[in-house]
Amino acid sequence: MSNRVRMWCLRHAESENVTAAIAGAQPNAPLTAHGHQQALRAAQTLAAEPVTNVYSSTALRSRQTAHPIAAAHKLRVHPIPELVEIGIGQHEGSGDPAVRARTAAVLRAWVVDGHLHERVADGETGHDVLGRTTTALQRLVERHEGETVAIVGHVASLTLALSQLCALGASVWGVPLPHAEPFLVESDGERWHCSAWPA
Repeated sequence: MSNRVRMWCLRHAESENVTAAIAGAQPNAPLTAHGHQQALRAAQTLAAEPVTNVYSSTALRSRQTAHPIAAAHKLRVHPIPELVEIGIGQHEGSGDPAVRARTAAVLRAWVVDGHLHERVADGETGHDVLGRTTTALQRLVERHEGETVAIVGHVASLTLALSQLCALGASVWGVPLPHAEPFLVESDGERWHCSAWPA
């Protein structure tokens, strides 16, 4: 049996903070009605997979997306705080287009240019986000050798971590993770592989 862990990763389904163009981690933003339907479709997509554990960030939208996946396998959702979206400090919850533009510029600096010292206002640096997210993913690999798990996270933190771990680099920029579309990442703890970044 292979010791590689198969991780079905996905961004949470459509949520109210996204449709309202609100910036930040927004831990209590729920899914929209359309988002709940997307979560159900993600569960159907993974229904035939031998998923042994389902993980999500602690954000409500992530947990709501993970719940149908877990229910389809008669499992519970395990929230992991380190998988939350990037923190933007004093601008958390802002609807200002300039804040959203700055957030996008910072993420580009991290993913494309490798400038991990950049941050939005007094929020997290790329070093902060990359450190906590990759540590969480590495722990799951160590815990679930040879298994298949599902992981629900967020567009920016997943993009940064997986672009680094899977050596995808700037190729993922301009291809933001769609809502609730699972994609496969495999790792033995040393080598990471993502066969297809979802378009």
